[in-house]
Amino acid sequence: MAMTLAEKIFKTHLKDEPFPGTKVLNIDVVLCHEITTPIAINDLVARGKDRVFDTNRIKVVIDHVSPAKDSQTALQGKILRDWVRRHKIKDFFDIGQNGVCHSIFPEKGFIRPGNTVIMGDSHTCTHGAFGAFAAGVGTTDLEVGILKGVCSFRDPETIRVNLNGRLPEGVYSKDLILKVIKTLTVKGATDCVIEFHGDVVKGLSMESRMTLCNMAVEAGGTSGVCMPDEVTLDYLWPFISGDYKDKKAALEEFKKWWSDEGCKYAKVVDIDVSDMEPQVTFGYKPDQVKNVTEMAGTLVDQIYIGSCTNGRMEDLKIAASYVKGKKIAPLVRAIVSPATTEIFRQAEANGIIKIFLDAGFCVTNPTCGACLGMSNGVLAEGEVCASTTNRNFNGRMGKGGMVHLMSPAVAAVTAIEGKIADPRKFRKEAI
Repeated sequence: MAMTLAEKIFKTHLKDEPFPGTKVLNIDVVLCHEITTPIAINDLVARGKDRVFDTNRIKVVIDHVSPAKDSQTALQGKILRDWVRRHKIKDFFDIGQNGVCHSIFPEKGFIRPGNTVIMGDSHTCTHGAFGAFAAGVGTTDLEVGILKGVCSFRDPETIRVNLNGRLPEGVYSKDLILKVIKTLTVKGATDCVIEFHGDVVKGLSMESRMTLCNMAVEAGGTSGVCMPDEVTLDYLWPFISGDYKDKKAALEEFKKWWSDEGCKYAKVVDIDVSDMEPQVTFGYKPDQVKNVTEMAGTLVDQIYIGSCTNGRMEDLKIAASYVKGKKIAPLVRAIVSPATTEIFRQAEANGIIKIFLDAGFCVTNPTCGACLGMSNGVLAEGEVCASTTNRNFNGRMGKGGMVHLMSPAVAAVTAIEGKIADPRKFRKEAI
């Protein structure tokens, strides 16, 4: 029987099926951060079940408010740190060695094709870029995952999205996923896995594929996935080279997870990107998307480049190529937050941090703070932000604030103009 990638992972990880269509899966990796995990920890302690199923398969980071901004966020960090010490969890990334969860965990090589991955964070779907089934879960499911290494899911259907054509100048992976969300709508992939296929996807880097999969949840998807291929292999090779005879053997193993020819899809969506413009959101839902030419001239107060969607080295290079040698517009503020400490280090070594500083950007440590309106870039009521983050919900980055989602390229030229601008009209400099 022909199966999708998700169906193959479900079949190989099935532990139990207590009700028809409800599958209890063995979990390969449980990811944790300081916002949602302390609630689970405290409940496990209260129930007399302060245990972990496998200290090697739990990965932990302080990232959402880094460093703590008040006593409450400091307490959340302390609960997590004390728990890590009690159970001798080795893969813990504290302030100074940390990063945004969906950037640092792939950077460390923790996610592999065919894995099942859960976290108390809706953008866990990012890790599906490696050919994994990765999903955000609630507190109860996270507790069970920590304690027993299992999680229950309904049988997912799969939507196949084919991105074909030639990627135009000035159009990047963020534009692609905004176009997909506009096409599917915010509820169009509810309870589904979104598979990304096509010549365009094959040509994307792992960083760009992570951007695609990161926002699958904004279309309602449980996870977004790409087929693990040579690009995946090259990214993971430093971490897996000892596990295989050679790259050819590893790639053959990866291909076992590919969706079969003739497998059943709930829907197939074909998008030719050849004539695409850069995309920008305009309202309070991620599917409210327009071409940049329709949004050009919209005044902004703040520009933010970072997050688990677009804070990786590729994103910083793209933004810096437009910013180099220029200054941000008067009366706007521009913030860039490299997604991990290692990315910050690389960006500094490559002169990218200096480019941003010289242009007038504020460069912060790795953190999720601005994205969810908690720190390091919160908006005042009535302010407008041009942002590379993933959600434009009303009040997302601050009560009464408006967020326009866009690529690092659009964000960079918007900082220069002080209003939403089209990167295709700007010269890029070599980085």
